[in-house]
Amino acid sequence: MSRIRRVAVTSPQTRLAHARRRSRGRWRVPRLPPAETQRATALYRAQRRSGLPALVLMFALLLGLPGVFAIFPGLDSVRLLGIPLSWLMIAVLPYPSMALLARWQLRRAERLEDDD
Repeated sequence: MSRIRRVAVTSPQTRLAHARRRSRGRWRVPRLPPAETQRATALYRAQRRSGLPALVLMFALLLGLPGVFAIFPGLDSVRLLGIPLSWLMIAVLPYPSMALLARWQLRRAERLEDDD
């Protein structure tokens, strides 16, 4: 009866994988040249700035729904397929909206990378 040897598979880039290969020397975080570091820092800041509108819109959507329900209490009486419209708005509206916001933000971030 042969026993199957179990092998742990990890990404070669994880710290755990590098820690297990002590015989090859200590793993070090790769350093960028100074010019690349400045470019990467500027790109990071630009992408962070461009992400603020998407973040604000997401919070406005999620935190604004209770405000909409407070302003329009009649949404509970409106039914679609027997389900109150307010419930559908809570259950269905945020997810496609956040997916669209994420796609919009990703395209903006990629555009910044391409311009750089």
